[in-house]
Amino acid sequence: MSGKITLVTGGARSGKSNFAEELAKTSDMPVAYLATAIPFDDGMRDRIKKHRESRPQEWKTYEGFKDLQYVVKEISDNHGTILLDCVTIMVTNLMFEDLSIDWDTINHEQIDRIEASIKDQVFDLLKSMREHNIWGIMVTNEVGMGIVPENRLSRIFGDIAGRINQMIAVEADDVYFTVSGIPMKIK
Repeated sequence: MSGKITLVTGGARSGKSNFAEELAKTSDMPVAYLATAIPFDDGMRDRIKKHRESRPQEWKTYEGFKDLQYVVKEISDNHGTILLDCVTIMVTNLMFEDLSIDWDTINHEQIDRIEASIKDQVFDLLKSMREHNIWGIMVTNEVGMGIVPENRLSRIFGDIAGRINQMIAVEADDVYFTVSGIPMKIK
């Protein structure tokens, strides 16, 4: 039997995390929460704190954004459901892993290598969820519904995050889009 992938997408503050948590609560298997955020300022620390408080206490939390296929393998014996929140932050963290990159002058070949590396990370994660019979619920931001930003880094990020979302959606068994707290099944 292979695992199941569910993607939950939507805009900022659309209710996607709450919906994903409600989905995970329907699981008859123990739930692990994969948190990809790095608490870099007071605002992010507060958001992380509120997310922790909203989750059931029996859920085990793992923090990280890279090589998550190994986390899935490690925890698969004790957890049948993994809620990853969120893909967009994971992509951001992977993009900024090398702080020496000048995003204003980076060339297209370098961008392609970074995107390929991120795709490899996501592919390995999805493969691991399938191989270890995990129900993977993945939360991501829909980044392609606004205007194209003037800032080059923002455009690069939007392009990469959008293609990563598409990649996951193609592989997913179910895809939900949330608007104003209302989930709509689109796949």
